[in-house]
Amino acid sequence: MRRSAWRYLWTARDIRRKLLITLGIMVIYRLAAQVPVPGVNRAALSSILDGGGAAGTLVGILDLLSGGTVANFSVMAMGVYPYITAQIILQLLVPVIPALQRRMEDDPREGQKWMEKWTYVLAVPMAALQAVSQIRIFSSFAGGVPIIDNYGFSGSSLLPSLAIIFSMTAGTMFAIWLGELISEYGIRNQGLSLLIFAGIVSNIPQNFAQLLNPAAYDNPDVRWFVFGSMIVITILIIAVIVYVQQGQRNVPVMYPGRRVGRRMSMPVKGTLPLRVNMAGMIPIIFAQSLLTFPAIIANFFIDSETPWVASLALGTQNVFGGNSSWYWLIYFLFVVGFAFFYTDVLFAQQNYGENLKRSGAQIPGVSKGEPTQRYLTRVLRRITFPGAFFLGLVAIMPFLVGLVLPLGQNTGVLLVSSSGLLIVVGVVRDTFFNINAELKLHGYDEALLVR
Repeated sequence: MRRSAWRYLWTARDIRRKLLITLGIMVIYRLAAQVPVPGVNRAALSSILDGGGAAGTLVGILDLLSGGTVANFSVMAMGVYPYITAQIILQLLVPVIPALQRRMEDDPREGQKWMEKWTYVLAVPMAALQAVSQIRIFSSFAGGVPIIDNYGFSGSSLLPSLAIIFSMTAGTMFAIWLGELISEYGIRNQGLSLLIFAGIVSNIPQNFAQLLNPAAYDNPDVRWFVFGSMIVITILIIAVIVYVQQGQRNVPVMYPGRRVGRRMSMPVKGTLPLRVNMAGMIPIIFAQSLLTFPAIIANFFIDSETPWVASLALGTQNVFGGNSSWYWLIYFLFVVGFAFFYTDVLFAQQNYGENLKRSGAQIPGVSKGEPTQRYLTRVLRRITFPGAFFLGLVAIMPFLVGLVLPLGQNTGVLLVSSSGLLIVVGVVRDTFFNINAELKLHGYDEALLVR
């Protein structure tokens, strides 16, 4: 009789302790996420969230990345995003700066430690700068109404404003610390992802409840049809995400034999897995940030007294405001382009050609070193195309579904049903594999439980 190792998930003391620590830290994070920034103007914040357009889209994506903390502008309103931004900046700088590239290639382990240290250091000023910019941008979205009362860097407002910036920066670093605690004492290497996952999942019931709000539709009778359709679409999206995320190309690799005494063992056949979607959610984040930037800048000039400036700002708002077909076409192309770009950057850093050469391994029919790297890059670019095309479809899913369903004012809920689910499914998948590896590490292997 074959038994699943997962039946010992709760009886294994060490694994149970890790799960309880993970759940406990996630509860602490969600509780801390409810602490609002002092003096936040909730009426102005509600007007932004309900306004739609470029402002609503940007706030929605920030709320998604922060784990649902932007909706009430808590002290953790930036989530762990400054840390992720710092990490991306350093990753992009490595292939550009030769000294950094040599550091990573000469000693990968020490290079990784250096990267982690400076990611933390860079995250602090990034968090402070993002706090200042986030407050100012939100105030501009609210029509000039301050998102936080008594905010300013002059006179009597200076100290309260500095306290607000310090509290938001501390909230971000506290969230990063909680994520590191999960990775160290809970589910390994999943801390930051699980915090974002917790925020997205906590918002899903509320977003689906909005679909049943009669006030959001021109014809309230269609809400049940839309609700059922969205459930079906969500299930289909999950199935496609799992299928694509699991997709990989296994490149055959021959590893050299090992010497045992006077004998030399035969070469060992192995494979090098290349994932279809190596970039994850990063291309969507890049594309969304770039596309909302023109609309944000145009928002400052739309009331200009110069006619051509006001006309140009209005045209920019119409194209990049999120309601134009051109916006969604550009969005799709940006996501596909960034998927190729970011995948190339990540793969170049890993330098499989040199690493395989050092270990004596070789791809059959391909020379070692640089030719191997070029061959793997060509293979990766070919298999990246379906992954990039899939990410593009996920990004424009609100527009595609809005063409066939009478969603009314509920197009924003699709942000969770597509891009958000991409994060949720990825985190669940990685967590499943981590827990399964822990079970096998503790001897609860399915193959060992056959009677």
